[in-house]
Amino acid sequence: MAAHRKPRQSPLGGQAARTAATLALASAATATVFEGSGHAAPRPTPAQVRTQVDRLYEEAEVATEKYNGAKERADQARAAFDGLRDEAARRTERLNRSREALGAVAAAQYRSGGLDPAIQLALTSDPDQYLERAALAEKAGDRQAAAIAGVRRELAVVGQLRARSADRLDELRTQEAELRRQKAAVRSKLDAARTLLARLTAEERARYEAAVAAGGHDTATAAGGSGASGPASGAPADRADRAGADRGPISAPTGRAAEAISFARAQLGKPYVWGATGPSAYDCSGLTQAAWRAAGVTLPRTTYTQINAGRRVSRAELAPGDLVFFYSGISHVGLYIGGGQMIHAPRPGAPVRVAPIDEMPFAGATRVG
Repeated sequence: MAAHRKPRQSPLGGQAARTAATLALASAATATVFEGSGHAAPRPTPAQVRTQVDRLYEEAEVATEKYNGAKERADQARAAFDGLRDEAARRTERLNRSREALGAVAAAQYRSGGLDPAIQLALTSDPDQYLERAALAEKAGDRQAAAIAGVRRELAVVGQLRARSADRLDELRTQEAELRRQKAAVRSKLDAARTLLARLTAEERARYEAAVAAGGHDTATAAGGSGASGPASGAPADRADRAGADRGPISAPTGRAAEAISFARAQLGKPYVWGATGPSAYDCSGLTQAAWRAAGVTLPRTTYTQINAGRRVSRAELAPGDLVFFYSGISHVGLYIGGGQMIHAPRPGAPVRVAPIDEMPFAGATRVG
Protein backbone atom coordinates (compact mmCIF):
# COMPACT_ATOMS: atom_id res chain seq x y z
CA MET A 1 0.00 0.00 0.00
CA ALA A 2 2.86 2.37 0.75
CA ALA A 3 3.98 2.18 -2.87
CA HIS A 4 0.67 3.69 -4.04
CA ARG A 5 0.91 6.69 -1.59
CA LYS A 6 1.08 10.05 -3.40
CA PRO A 7 4.22 12.11 -2.96
CA ARG A 8 3.89 15.06 -0.54
CA GLN A 9 3.28 18.38 -2.35
CA SER A 10 4.77 21.74 -1.33
CA PRO A 11 2.16 24.26 -0.18
CA LEU A 12 3.72 26.67 -2.65
CA GLY A 13 3.78 25.00 -5.98
CA GLY A 14 4.37 26.06 -9.51
CA GLN A 15 4.39 29.81 -10.11
CA ALA A 16 3.88 30.61 -6.42
CA ALA A 17 7.04 28.74 -5.46
CA ARG A 18 9.06 30.47 -8.14
CA THR A 19 7.77 33.90 -7.00
CA ALA A 20 8.66 33.20 -3.35
CA ALA A 21 12.18 32.13 -4.33
CA THR A 22 12.66 35.28 -6.38
CA LEU A 23 11.56 37.48 -3.47
CA ALA A 24 13.87 35.67 -1.06
CA LEU A 25 16.86 36.18 -3.34
CA ALA A 26 16.01 39.84 -3.78
CA SER A 27 15.74 40.35 -0.02
CA ALA A 28 19.09 38.67 0.55
CA ALA A 29 20.72 40.87 -2.09
CA THR A 30 19.22 44.00 -0.56
CA ALA A 31 20.44 43.01 2.91
CA THR A 32 23.92 42.42 1.52
CA VAL A 33 24.07 45.76 -0.25
CA PHE A 34 22.80 47.85 2.71
CA GLU A 35 24.28 45.90 5.58
CA GLY A 36 26.13 48.25 7.91
CA SER A 37 24.95 51.46 6.26
CA GLY A 38 21.26 50.97 7.07
CA HIS A 39 21.84 50.93 10.86
CA ALA A 40 24.54 53.56 11.12
CA ALA A 41 23.16 56.71 12.80
CA PRO A 42 24.19 59.91 11.02
CA ARG A 43 26.78 61.92 12.90
CA PRO A 44 25.07 64.93 14.54
CA THR A 45 26.20 68.43 13.66
CA PRO A 46 27.81 70.58 16.37
CA ALA A 47 24.60 72.62 16.52
CA GLN A 48 22.54 69.47 17.12
CA VAL A 49 24.95 68.32 19.82
CA ARG A 50 24.72 71.69 21.52
CA THR A 51 20.92 71.62 21.46
CA GLN A 52 20.77 68.11 22.90
CA VAL A 53 23.46 68.78 25.50
CA ASP A 54 21.73 71.98 26.64
CA ARG A 55 18.49 70.05 27.00
CA LEU A 56 20.20 67.29 28.98
CA TYR A 57 21.91 69.78 31.28
CA GLU A 58 18.60 71.52 31.90
CA GLU A 59 16.97 68.17 32.71
CA ALA A 60 19.94 67.30 34.94
CA GLU A 61 19.44 70.57 36.83
CA VAL A 62 15.77 69.76 37.37
CA ALA A 63 16.80 66.37 38.72
CA THR A 64 19.52 68.01 40.83
CA GLU A 65 16.99 70.26 42.56
CA LYS A 66 14.76 67.23 43.19
CA TYR A 67 17.81 65.46 44.61
CA ASN A 68 18.53 68.46 46.83
CA GLY A 69 14.95 68.41 48.11
CA ALA A 70 15.06 64.66 48.75
CA LYS A 71 18.38 65.02 50.56
CA GLU A 72 17.00 67.79 52.76
CA ARG A 73 13.96 65.67 53.66
CA ALA A 74 16.16 62.62 54.28
CA ASP A 75 18.44 64.66 56.55
CA GLN A 76 15.43 65.93 58.49
CA ALA A 77 14.01 62.42 58.82
CA ARG A 78 17.41 61.13 59.96
CA ALA A 79 17.72 63.88 62.59
CA ALA A 80 14.18 63.23 63.86
CA PHE A 81 14.77 59.49 64.02
CA ASP A 82 18.08 59.91 65.85
CA GLY A 83 16.46 62.33 68.30
CA LEU A 84 13.58 59.96 69.07
CA ARG A 85 15.94 57.01 69.39
CA ASP A 86 18.19 58.90 71.83
CA GLU A 87 15.21 60.09 73.88
CA ALA A 88 13.85 56.53 74.02
CA ALA A 89 17.26 55.30 75.22
CA ARG A 90 17.39 57.94 77.98
CA ARG A 91 13.84 57.15 79.09
CA THR A 92 14.55 53.42 79.08
CA GLU A 93 17.62 53.95 81.28
CA ARG A 94 15.58 56.00 83.74
CA LEU A 95 12.84 53.37 83.70
CA ASN A 96 15.36 50.65 84.48
CA ARG A 97 16.68 52.63 87.48
CA SER A 98 13.14 53.05 88.81
CA ARG A 99 12.46 49.35 88.38
CA GLU A 100 15.65 48.46 90.24
CA ALA A 101 14.68 50.75 93.14
CA LEU A 102 11.24 49.17 93.36
CA GLY A 103 12.80 45.73 93.24
CA ALA A 104 15.09 46.57 96.16
CA VAL A 105 12.13 47.78 98.24
CA ALA A 106 10.14 44.64 97.43
CA ALA A 107 13.08 42.41 98.40
CA ALA A 108 13.50 44.22 101.73
CA GLN A 109 9.80 43.78 102.53
CA TYR A 110 9.98 40.09 101.70
CA ARG A 111 12.98 39.58 103.98
CA SER A 112 11.30 41.37 106.92
CA GLY A 113 8.35 39.02 106.72
CA GLY A 114 6.04 41.42 108.52
CA LEU A 115 3.50 40.54 111.24
CA ASP A 116 -0.05 41.83 111.28
CA PRO A 117 0.08 45.47 112.49
CA ALA A 118 -2.35 44.80 115.43
CA ILE A 119 -0.17 41.94 116.71
CA GLN A 120 2.96 44.08 116.36
CA LEU A 121 1.29 46.82 118.43
CA ALA A 122 0.22 44.32 121.11
CA LEU A 123 3.67 42.81 121.45
CA THR A 124 5.74 45.98 121.33
CA SER A 125 7.23 47.29 124.57
CA ASP A 126 7.01 50.88 123.27
CA PRO A 127 3.63 51.56 121.60
CA ASP A 128 4.46 55.23 120.94
CA GLN A 129 7.61 54.28 119.06
CA TYR A 130 5.68 51.70 117.02
CA LEU A 131 2.98 54.17 116.04
CA GLU A 132 5.65 56.65 114.95
CA ARG A 133 7.32 53.98 112.81
CA ALA A 134 3.96 52.94 111.37
CA ALA A 135 3.28 56.50 110.25
CA LEU A 136 6.67 56.61 108.55
CA ALA A 137 5.95 53.27 106.88
CA GLU A 138 2.66 54.59 105.55
CA LYS A 139 4.44 57.58 104.05
CA ALA A 140 7.00 55.25 102.51
CA GLY A 141 4.13 53.23 101.06
CA ASP A 142 2.69 56.35 99.51
CA ARG A 143 6.05 57.14 97.96
CA GLN A 144 6.29 53.56 96.67
CA ALA A 145 2.83 53.83 95.12
CA ALA A 146 3.87 57.08 93.46
CA ALA A 147 7.03 55.38 92.18
CA ILE A 148 4.99 52.55 90.68
CA ALA A 149 2.69 55.06 88.98
CA GLY A 150 5.79 56.83 87.64
CA VAL A 151 7.12 53.58 86.21
CA ARG A 152 3.82 52.96 84.49
CA ARG A 153 3.84 56.43 82.96
CA GLU A 154 7.44 55.98 81.83
CA LEU A 155 6.55 52.65 80.22
CA ALA A 156 3.79 54.36 78.22
CA VAL A 157 6.14 57.17 77.11
CA VAL A 158 8.85 54.72 76.05
CA GLY A 159 6.29 52.75 74.05
CA GLN A 160 5.13 55.92 72.27
CA LEU A 161 8.70 56.96 71.52
CA ARG A 162 9.48 53.57 70.02
CA ALA A 163 6.36 53.70 67.85
CA ARG A 164 7.24 57.18 66.60
CA SER A 165 10.81 56.05 65.96
CA ALA A 166 9.52 53.19 63.82
CA ASP A 167 7.40 55.67 61.80
CA ARG A 168 10.38 57.97 61.32
CA LEU A 169 12.52 55.04 60.25
CA ASP A 170 9.97 54.14 57.57
CA GLU A 171 9.94 57.77 56.41
CA LEU A 172 13.74 57.82 56.37
CA ARG A 173 13.89 54.71 54.20
CA THR A 174 11.36 56.21 51.79
CA GLN A 175 13.34 59.44 51.50
CA GLU A 176 16.62 57.58 51.04
CA ALA A 177 15.05 55.55 48.22
CA GLU A 178 13.90 58.78 46.54
CA LEU A 179 17.38 60.22 47.06
CA ARG A 180 18.96 57.27 45.26
CA ARG A 181 16.44 57.57 42.43
CA GLN A 182 17.12 61.28 41.85
CA LYS A 183 20.87 60.71 42.12
CA ALA A 184 20.64 58.08 39.38
CA ALA A 185 18.55 60.46 37.25
CA VAL A 186 21.17 63.21 37.51
CA ARG A 187 24.01 60.86 36.66
CA SER A 188 22.09 59.44 33.71
CA LYS A 189 21.54 62.90 32.21
CA LEU A 190 25.15 63.95 32.74
CA ASP A 191 26.46 60.68 31.28
CA ALA A 192 24.26 61.17 28.21
CA ALA A 193 25.59 64.71 27.79
CA ARG A 194 29.18 63.49 28.03
CA THR A 195 28.48 60.80 25.43
CA LEU A 196 27.11 63.38 23.02
CA LEU A 197 30.05 65.71 23.53
CA ALA A 198 32.41 62.82 22.84
CA ARG A 199 30.97 62.64 19.30
CA LEU A 200 32.42 66.07 18.47
CA THR A 201 35.82 66.34 16.88
CA ALA A 202 38.65 67.60 19.05
CA GLU A 203 38.42 71.04 17.44
CA GLU A 204 34.64 71.24 17.82
CA ARG A 205 34.86 70.08 21.43
CA ALA A 206 37.55 72.67 22.19
CA ARG A 207 35.40 75.45 20.70
CA TYR A 208 32.37 74.27 22.63
CA GLU A 209 34.18 74.08 25.97
CA ALA A 210 35.86 77.44 25.41
CA ALA A 211 32.50 79.06 24.78
CA VAL A 212 30.97 77.44 27.88
CA ALA A 213 33.92 78.38 30.08
CA ALA A 214 33.82 81.96 28.81
CA GLY A 215 30.13 82.27 29.53
CA GLY A 216 28.95 82.36 25.95
CA HIS A 217 25.33 81.25 25.85
CA ASP A 218 25.17 80.73 22.09
CA THR A 219 27.47 77.73 22.17
CA ALA A 220 26.07 76.39 18.89
CA THR A 221 27.63 79.23 16.98
CA ALA A 222 30.93 78.76 18.80
CA ALA A 223 30.86 75.05 17.97
CA GLY A 224 30.28 75.66 14.29
CA GLY A 225 26.48 75.79 14.24
CA SER A 226 24.10 78.71 14.22
CA GLY A 227 21.19 80.09 16.15
CA ALA A 228 20.64 81.38 19.68
CA SER A 229 18.39 80.42 22.52
CA GLY A 230 16.74 82.41 25.24
CA PRO A 231 14.23 85.27 25.13
CA ALA A 232 13.88 87.40 22.05
CA SER A 233 16.55 90.07 22.08
CA GLY A 234 14.12 92.76 21.05
CA ALA A 235 11.96 92.57 24.19
CA PRO A 236 11.71 95.87 26.14
CA ALA A 237 12.86 94.23 29.37
CA ASP A 238 15.97 92.91 27.62
CA ARG A 239 16.79 96.34 26.21
CA ALA A 240 16.42 97.78 29.72
CA ASP A 241 18.72 95.08 31.11
CA ARG A 242 21.38 95.84 28.50
CA ALA A 243 21.09 99.54 29.26
CA GLY A 244 21.55 98.71 32.95
CA ALA A 245 24.57 96.59 32.12
CA ASP A 246 26.13 99.54 30.34
CA ARG A 247 25.72 101.60 33.49
CA GLY A 248 27.55 98.96 35.52
CA PRO A 249 26.60 97.31 38.84
CA ILE A 250 24.19 99.15 41.12
CA SER A 251 24.81 99.59 44.85
CA ALA A 252 23.03 97.05 47.06
CA PRO A 253 19.97 98.53 48.80
CA THR A 254 20.71 96.93 52.18
CA GLY A 255 23.75 95.85 54.16
CA ARG A 256 22.67 92.23 54.08
CA ALA A 257 22.23 92.27 50.30
CA ALA A 258 25.72 93.77 50.02
CA GLU A 259 27.13 90.98 52.22
CA ALA A 260 25.43 88.29 50.11
CA ILE A 261 26.80 89.79 46.90
CA SER A 262 30.27 90.16 48.40
CA PHE A 263 30.25 86.49 49.37
CA ALA A 264 29.06 85.43 45.91
CA ARG A 265 31.79 87.49 44.24
CA ALA A 266 34.40 85.72 46.38
CA GLN A 267 33.21 82.40 44.91
CA LEU A 268 33.76 83.40 41.26
CA GLY A 269 35.70 80.75 39.38
CA LYS A 270 34.78 77.89 41.70
CA PRO A 271 33.42 74.81 39.93
CA TYR A 272 29.82 73.74 39.56
CA VAL A 273 29.17 70.38 41.22
CA TRP A 274 25.62 69.12 41.48
CA GLY A 275 24.41 68.83 45.07
CA ALA A 276 27.31 70.98 46.37
CA THR A 277 26.83 73.79 48.91
CA GLY A 278 30.45 74.96 49.26
CA PRO A 279 32.92 75.98 50.21
CA SER A 280 34.96 74.59 47.29
CA ALA A 281 32.11 73.98 44.81
CA TYR A 282 28.42 74.82 44.36
CA ASP A 283 25.31 74.08 42.42
CA CYS A 284 22.98 76.99 41.65
CA SER A 285 20.77 76.92 44.75
CA GLY A 286 23.71 75.91 46.93
CA LEU A 287 25.47 79.15 45.94
CA THR A 288 22.51 81.43 46.67
CA GLN A 289 21.85 79.66 49.95
CA ALA A 290 25.48 80.06 51.02
CA ALA A 291 25.58 83.72 49.94
CA TRP A 292 22.57 84.69 52.01
CA ARG A 293 23.70 82.52 54.92
CA ALA A 294 26.86 84.65 55.00
CA ALA A 295 24.54 87.65 55.37
CA GLY A 296 22.71 86.03 58.29
CA VAL A 297 19.63 84.85 56.37
CA THR A 298 18.63 81.20 56.19
CA LEU A 299 17.23 80.07 52.83
CA PRO A 300 15.75 76.67 52.03
CA ARG A 301 17.82 74.33 49.88
CA THR A 302 16.03 74.12 46.54
CA THR A 303 15.12 76.57 43.78
CA TYR A 304 11.43 75.76 44.02
CA THR A 305 11.42 76.54 47.76
CA GLN A 306 13.77 79.54 47.58
CA ILE A 307 11.37 81.33 45.25
CA ASN A 308 8.83 81.36 48.10
CA ALA A 309 11.35 82.43 50.76
CA GLY A 310 10.68 86.15 50.40
CA ARG A 311 8.55 88.72 48.62
CA ARG A 312 8.01 88.22 44.91
CA VAL A 313 9.14 91.15 42.76
CA SER A 314 8.73 91.84 39.07
CA ARG A 315 11.61 92.04 36.64
CA ALA A 316 11.21 95.81 36.50
CA GLU A 317 11.62 96.01 40.30
CA LEU A 318 14.85 94.01 40.50
CA ALA A 319 17.45 95.23 42.99
CA PRO A 320 20.88 93.81 43.86
CA GLY A 321 20.61 90.86 46.20
CA ASP A 322 17.33 89.57 44.74
CA LEU A 323 17.09 85.94 43.74
CA VAL A 324 16.35 85.49 40.03
CA PHE A 325 14.82 82.24 38.75
CA PHE A 326 14.73 80.66 35.32
CA TYR A 327 12.84 78.09 33.24
CA SER A 328 9.21 77.11 33.66
CA GLY A 329 10.08 74.49 36.27
CA ILE A 330 11.99 77.03 38.43
CA SER A 331 15.06 74.83 38.02
CA HIS A 332 17.80 77.50 38.09
CA VAL A 333 18.57 80.46 40.34
CA GLY A 334 21.13 83.25 40.45
CA LEU A 335 21.92 86.25 42.66
CA TYR A 336 21.10 89.55 40.97
CA ILE A 337 23.86 92.16 41.24
CA GLY A 338 22.34 94.99 39.19
CA GLY A 339 22.76 96.20 35.65
CA GLY A 340 20.98 93.17 34.22
CA GLN A 341 23.69 90.87 35.63
CA MET A 342 23.75 88.02 38.12
CA ILE A 343 26.25 85.72 39.78
CA HIS A 344 25.33 82.07 39.37
CA ALA A 345 26.69 78.54 39.20
CA PRO A 346 25.70 77.55 35.63
CA ARG A 347 26.32 73.83 35.09
CA PRO A 348 29.09 71.20 34.93
CA GLY A 349 32.14 72.58 33.15
CA ALA A 350 31.05 76.18 33.71
CA PRO A 351 32.40 77.80 36.92
CA VAL A 352 30.64 80.32 39.14
CA ARG A 353 30.54 83.54 37.17
CA VAL A 354 28.80 86.81 36.31
CA ALA A 355 26.28 86.50 33.48
CA PRO A 356 23.37 88.46 31.99
CA ILE A 357 19.98 87.42 33.27
CA ASP A 358 18.61 87.34 29.72
CA GLU A 359 20.72 84.34 28.73
CA MET A 360 18.00 82.02 30.09
CA PRO A 361 14.19 82.15 30.12
CA PHE A 362 13.29 84.38 33.09
CA ALA A 363 10.69 82.86 35.46
CA GLY A 364 10.50 85.21 38.43
CA ALA A 365 12.34 86.93 41.27
CA THR A 366 12.19 87.06 45.06
CA ARG A 367 13.50 89.60 47.56
CA VAL A 368 14.85 88.20 50.84
CA GLY A 369 16.57 89.66 53.89
